[in-house]
Amino acid sequence: MRSIKPRHLNRHAFPRRLFNSSTSAQPDITPITSLLIANRGEIALRINRTAKRLGIQTTTLYTDPDASSQHAACSPNSIGLGAANSYLDGERIVKLAKQNGIQALHPGYGFLSENAAFAQRCEQEGIVFVGPPAKAMTDMGDKARSKEIMTQAGVACVPGYHGSEQDETELLNHAKNIKFPVLLKSVKGGGGKGMRIVVEEGEFLQQLKSARAEARASFGEGGEVMLVEKYIVRPRHVEVQVFADKWGNCVALGERDCSVQRRHQKILEESPAPNLDDATKLDLWDKARIAALAVGYVGAGTVEFILDKDSGDFYFMEMNTRLQVEHPVSEMVTGTDLVEWQFRVAAGEKLPLTQEEIMDRIAERGAAIEARIYAESPERGFVPDSGKLVHLTTPKTNEDIRIDAGFVEGDTVSEAYDGMIAKLIVRGPDRETAIRKMELALRDYEVVGLSTNIEFLKRLCRSPAFIQGDVETGFIDKWKSELFDPLGIKPEVFVQAALGMFASSLTSSTGPHGTSLGFGISASERRFAFKTIEASEQQESEVVEVSITQKGNQLFDARVIRKGEEEQDFQNLVSAPTSSSRDTTTLSTYFPNSRIQTTVVQDPTNDHKVSIFQHGMKTELALLPPTWYEKALGLKEVTASVVAPMPCKVLKNEASEGDRVVKGAPLVVIESMKMETVIRSPQDGVIKRLAHKEGDVCKAGTVLVVFEEEGSPE
Repeated sequence: MRSIKPRHLNRHAFPRRLFNSSTSAQPDITPITSLLIANRGEIALRINRTAKRLGIQTTTLYTDPDASSQHAACSPNSIGLGAANSYLDGERIVKLAKQNGIQALHPGYGFLSENAAFAQRCEQEGIVFVGPPAKAMTDMGDKARSKEIMTQAGVACVPGYHGSEQDETELLNHAKNIKFPVLLKSVKGGGGKGMRIVVEEGEFLQQLKSARAEARASFGEGGEVMLVEKYIVRPRHVEVQVFADKWGNCVALGERDCSVQRRHQKILEESPAPNLDDATKLDLWDKARIAALAVGYVGAGTVEFILDKDSGDFYFMEMNTRLQVEHPVSEMVTGTDLVEWQFRVAAGEKLPLTQEEIMDRIAERGAAIEARIYAESPERGFVPDSGKLVHLTTPKTNEDIRIDAGFVEGDTVSEAYDGMIAKLIVRGPDRETAIRKMELALRDYEVVGLSTNIEFLKRLCRSPAFIQGDVETGFIDKWKSELFDPLGIKPEVFVQAALGMFASSLTSSTGPHGTSLGFGISASERRFAFKTIEASEQQESEVVEVSITQKGNQLFDARVIRKGEEEQDFQNLVSAPTSSSRDTTTLSTYFPNSRIQTTVVQDPTNDHKVSIFQHGMKTELALLPPTWYEKALGLKEVTASVVAPMPCKVLKNEASEGDRVVKGAPLVVIESMKMETVIRSPQDGVIKRLAHKEGDVCKAGTVLVVFEEEGSPE
């Protein structure tokens, strides 16, 4: 499709009946003065920020895992709920709002934000629910019902079966009629939970069982009811931000492309959508408003479409009856605060802008991109992670660079909830500039304590296909070799790591390694052995030795020894720490032809692990302990083991003690953050011991399977 800049859009092409109309019944306008924020993390902080600016008194909620969280401390009043799942206790939350004389409630997104019964209870108790009417939520929250309504309203839907017959054989027959590949998803689905792509008939029943189990865990009773739809082979995920008030007005605030996804969940979102022609944009906006008006919608909502790259056709997929995670993208390109709009609409006011005014703003403000910063490991299949943020440095913000975050350094990202740490939103005069600014901002991030997707996001921003706007929901799989191609580690990284450890050791002990690892033949020489940490199972680690000799004040020689390569000598390096603490050292070193600024962080929760931030990249190394230390702690058996890659619950052991297995064989099925993951054998070998039984809860790094010594890796 030909790309046309937003300013070329013909605003007169929109049917005027869809906005700025008036109704005979005029709503009461009652300003909101007190608010309960029934959510957590960055959205609670973001809602509180707007409420505070508008002079609204806020109260936040927190559970036991969130007792020391930022959102618990951001408001003058906060109320503890207890157990981790208490955010879902709608009846108790309504009761607390009444007890504390709170006028309105904002559900954020997730948890209770799309729960029609909860919205109805708020209304019954006289509490203003900052969201759509319960009926609209019911109509659009049920995917089968929403497709019926859209079909009646003349909005095309993906061909499929959306009925109540849920017998396995019946669903399989519907899939055959639709023709494979098909997409299975829960009628209560969202965030990719309970969703499976079924390529051929033989795998249908297995995928159906897996999808139903995950959907029940995520959405409770009724989550196992499935839709079967035709799977579009090259789809784009394009959505429209709509807003409606109680006066009959409805506007579209532009479209967002959310095609770059993993596990059916979004990673990058941008507006305007790249390579989308005028006619398609206008049609999308028009159909989105039709969808909202068809259910008497009020407030912020997102109408999501699947766009077929091969045919150019688009189909209604679903409507999210809440504020979306990616709403800042639309805010950046329209110059609006959508949470403020929510408050004003909930109070009975008219929409602040007309459709024409919104279009003029979109034409002026360029493009915006949002990157979700997750605690996860992309190289290991995007498995989630959790832990303490022992070191955190973020980009500087301004009017074009925004960070919505729920965590600061020292906070713990809990395995009990979604692993999103923050959202980075960047705006530029055009898409190309916005991408470049995003990549530069990501280079300023430094995170230690858990795995993140930051390095992967940088690669996405450098991908030629992404820069050209050639996006689809299968983008990551399509460009997998490019996005996951291992990068070589330059010798200067090892030198800086050693110099950083050397500077740190002058003022503090470095743990159990002692002098046998650190000191060489004289007091002026230190020797370090680093092992590269494999980013994925396909990569092999290497051991690199570095010797540092101090020749004078801030003057060093360095030698790097790598297997299969010639030794590399660096002489007369001038190096000095610009800052240093027990675990973190920032140093500036003059190499023969360059000056390199580096931050070296030793993780206090794992004194073997060293993180190096250099030239906008992060490298993780393991500082090898002395052989006596490894022997004393019995680490040899651990190396012949399979460990939990993340905090999890064991669902099933797929093998038995004494079994001989081959590399890639399934060993254990685990669940983390309501997602199932199969742990497979990294080697051929014989299973000596299964460390956990079904139902056991394990921390990241916990041994799950131990192999016989003959199967141990060298």
